[in-house]
Amino acid sequence: MNKELLILIAEAVAVYFLVLLSHSLRSRLGLAHFYALIGSLTAVMVWTTDAGVRVELGGLSLWVGSTVFYTALLLGVFVVYVFDGPRATRIAISTIVGVSIMVPIVTFILHLQIRLAGDATVNYFPPQSLRIYSASIFAAFADLVFLAIAWEFLGKPRFKVRLMARSFFTLLGVLWLDVLLFSSGAFAGTPGYLETMSGTFVSRLVICVFAFPFLYIYIRWQNQKCGMEIENRPLLAILREVTEVRMELSLAQQEIERRKQLEKDKEGLIGSLRNALDEVKILRGILPTCSYCKDIRDDEGHWHQLETYIQVHSEAKFSHSICDECEKKHFPDFEKKETKHCE
Repeated sequence: MNKELLILIAEAVAVYFLVLLSHSLRSRLGLAHFYALIGSLTAVMVWTTDAGVRVELGGLSLWVGSTVFYTALLLGVFVVYVFDGPRATRIAISTIVGVSIMVPIVTFILHLQIRLAGDATVNYFPPQSLRIYSASIFAAFADLVFLAIAWEFLGKPRFKVRLMARSFFTLLGVLWLDVLLFSSGAFAGTPGYLETMSGTFVSRLVICVFAFPFLYIYIRWQNQKCGMEIENRPLLAILREVTEVRMELSLAQQEIERRKQLEKDKEGLIGSLRNALDEVKILRGILPTCSYCKDIRDDEGHWHQLETYIQVHSEAKFSHSICDECEKKHFPDFEKKETKHCE
């Protein structure tokens, strides 16, 4: 066993362990640090793949980008889906795809900057064709979605697939699907396409056999010692989750609009109450009133008839009539006529 292979194995073990350890700390630290880690590993994966770093093993080419970093990302997304559900998985997938899109943009900017500076270090940032990058991003997205679907499919009760077989075949299926999608998208129609694909299928099988124990031991540990149970979800749970999130966002938007309208109505009611309160306050307190004619003096010293003052400072209106006592006092003849007529 040569030194390059030993270094590759040690590197893979370290990165696999780091990803799984980061996920195991989610109960204490949440998943933010985990998302940051897989985003960083995505960038490293793209750059090491672009640089063509690989190790030859018995006629097989083990690329560092796929053997170490891409497989570590698969393990990370795998355990996130199993234990944290579709929503957390969707965030992880978005992180991986987003960083994969950003890497060629950053590489292009670095090339432009180095060329403008007249530096010869441009070879440290090898460019790739748009076709290869597009195939890589599409394959990564499809692989991670397929991972969730395959896991649920093999977990159906009627199949009675054990956890070990379920984990192995899901991981192997994702690795082989990546070969099919990426190789076809990036190299279909080129010389040696079929040979490259067949060789990559075998290498991915070797990678799966090597990485599977890390995945299985971690799932068993979380399932048994940490009290984490594996949930049986619908087959398209990861896609349905996207629909549910959209519905939740729509309902949340409707709730926000409803609350805004209630707030406006509340402000209008408060304004009306304040105006009413201001009008009530005008008629409160001591009103200077003439002892004889009952006129009221305002703040400027002018005298006003009682009816006029109240009408100006309130919503009250007056209509004149005669009370019984005044009728007897001022119109005695009218009262007698009424009495006589009644008799």
